[in-house]
Amino acid sequence: MTQMGQGTQSLKYKTVIMSDQIKFIVDNLNKEPFRKSYNLITFDSLEPMQLLQVLNDVLAEIDPKQVVDIREEMPEQTAKRMLSLLGILKYKPPGNATDMSTFRQGLVIGSKPVIYPVLHWLLQRTNELKKRAYLARFLIKLEVPNEFLQDETVADTNKQYEELMEAFKTLHKECEQLKTSGFSTAEIRRDISAMEEEKDQLIKRVERLKKRVETVQNHQRMLKIARQLRVEKEREEFLAQQKQEQKNQLFHAVQRLQRVQNQLKSMRHAAADAKPESLMKRLEEEIKFNSYMVTEKFPKEIENKKKELHFLQKVVSEPAMGHSDLLELESKINEINTQINQLIEKKMLRNEPIEGKLSLYRQQASIISRKKEAKAEELQETKEKLASLEREVSVKTNQAREFDGTEVLKGDEFKRYVSKLRSKSTVFKKKHQIIAEFKAEFGLLQRTEELLKQRLENIQHQLQTIEEKKGISGYSYTQEELERVSALKSEVDEMKGRTLDDMSEMVRKLNSLVSEKKSALAPVIKELRQLRQKCQELTQECDEKKSQYDSCAAGLESNRSKLEQEVRGLREECLQEESKYHYTNCMIKNLEVQLHRAVDEMKAYVSSDQQEKRKAIREQYTKNIAEQENLGKKLREKQKAVRESHGPNMKQVKMWRDFEQLMECKKQCFLKQQNQTSIGQVIQEGGEDRLIL
Repeated sequence: MTQMGQGTQSLKYKTVIMSDQIKFIVDNLNKEPFRKSYNLITFDSLEPMQLLQVLNDVLAEIDPKQVVDIREEMPEQTAKRMLSLLGILKYKPPGNATDMSTFRQGLVIGSKPVIYPVLHWLLQRTNELKKRAYLARFLIKLEVPNEFLQDETVADTNKQYEELMEAFKTLHKECEQLKTSGFSTAEIRRDISAMEEEKDQLIKRVERLKKRVETVQNHQRMLKIARQLRVEKEREEFLAQQKQEQKNQLFHAVQRLQRVQNQLKSMRHAAADAKPESLMKRLEEEIKFNSYMVTEKFPKEIENKKKELHFLQKVVSEPAMGHSDLLELESKINEINTQINQLIEKKMLRNEPIEGKLSLYRQQASIISRKKEAKAEELQETKEKLASLEREVSVKTNQAREFDGTEVLKGDEFKRYVSKLRSKSTVFKKKHQIIAEFKAEFGLLQRTEELLKQRLENIQHQLQTIEEKKGISGYSYTQEELERVSALKSEVDEMKGRTLDDMSEMVRKLNSLVSEKKSALAPVIKELRQLRQKCQELTQECDEKKSQYDSCAAGLESNRSKLEQEVRGLREECLQEESKYHYTNCMIKNLEVQLHRAVDEMKAYVSSDQQEKRKAIREQYTKNIAEQENLGKKLREKQKAVRESHGPNMKQVKMWRDFEQLMECKKQCFLKQQNQTSIGQVIQEGGEDRLIL
């Protein structure tokens, strides 16, 4: 009874899960981009072919290559195509290897228990599966047999194929990072438009400068000289940068040499002070520690990691568990715990004295081993911390040295540095006080300047009024403008003279520089001519080798394409034969089941035993037919009796309803009569009522 109850509970649970799956599938199929008009009843009543078409439409939404009409495709090809795509999408059917064959068979015939979980899984993660299908087109590696890789051309092509695959991975990662980085296209477009405007402005400015320069004599020659000057300045900057880099490298090398020398001195000092006994003792301790780590600690950790990995792999390989499976596991765990507790109690009841002493020693040994492991771990952690701190100290010292080019101060040097800082801080305070006094004086002078400007404005206003009265308005302003213009003219003339002298000096320097560079470049040009001749010879030889390589590569490519076509054809034939084999096996199993049922039916029908005959399907159907015929006969007789008595019964019902209304009316009249005051006498005679006032 308990087993039957558990079976009914599991069946109800599976039914609830299946109904939830169907509801989720119908809701998602009615949305974009499928836009189906299903409800639970119409979807559950779909034929196997229609259900396969719905599954194919969902797969086509994930991978556009799957857009196919199921009616125009062979069932084997459909199953093969869907299984390959589900394998790429990493769908794991529930169950083991035998369930896998059932899954393939159900996919071929369009079984609902097989297709519903697939649709539920696909519609739950459509966007993720779209991305996975897109990446699978480029990242599924084509396996090339080793005998083909012996050919250099095929090996080079395969290597190039792998490099392109890696390049695609990096580009895809960069693309995803850019999508999630928050850059907006509107900002980029604005930046591009602003840069284009700046470019147009620069082009216009260059054109204006060209027009202005064209009026100058020998402008082409001067432009050429300026261009050469710019090139030489750039070369000078490049050489200065190289010089600075070499100086930095030299500085780092010197610092490294000093560090190494200091380490050598410290090691020599330690070796001079140390004794052989102490060194041997230290080495023995290190050897013991390292041997303990290698022989005891690391193997245990590796074994624990292997067990953990094996357990995780086992968990991953198992199918997903439901609520009932978890409850069953919890019950098993509780049973095992109770058994363990019982065994412990039995052992404690025995309590043999020899085993008690051994258990005490075992406990002490386990405690010591745990302490030893803990101390080893602490020592390892402290060593790692010490190494990290030393690395951090070296990094900080290098950063400080690169920042100001000095070593980190220690001991007496740091004290002297602090005393210098104190003296400088006193000087700084004095200077700061002087600056504050200057700022206060500057404020006063600024205020006096404002007052003088106001007085100047008042005086100018008075002067203008006097000029207007005398009839010579604007005289002072005109005189000031003339003085200012004459001063500007003198400054411009002086600047023109200076610019002409500077330009002539610059031209002279440029000519001297050009002549020096020519003399310096003469041997380089000779070497360049020889190298050019060698380059021409090598290019001719390279072209010849390239033509030979191209002809050889074309021949090998044609052979490779033929072999690929043959391999593709053979693989397709193999897959077709395999699908036919699976389909034939499925049909044979179905026929065997039907044949087994037919044989059992014949045995039961031919058997002389009445119990066996009763188990036969024919006898059961005959018995059911006889029962149904008797039931139909009884129902027909009942129907006939109901039809015959329908008219009188309806009349009787009507009469009873009228009688009920009459009695209700009398009841109402009686109640009214009791409620009213007597205003006369009622006499009943001959079935009539009379009222006498």
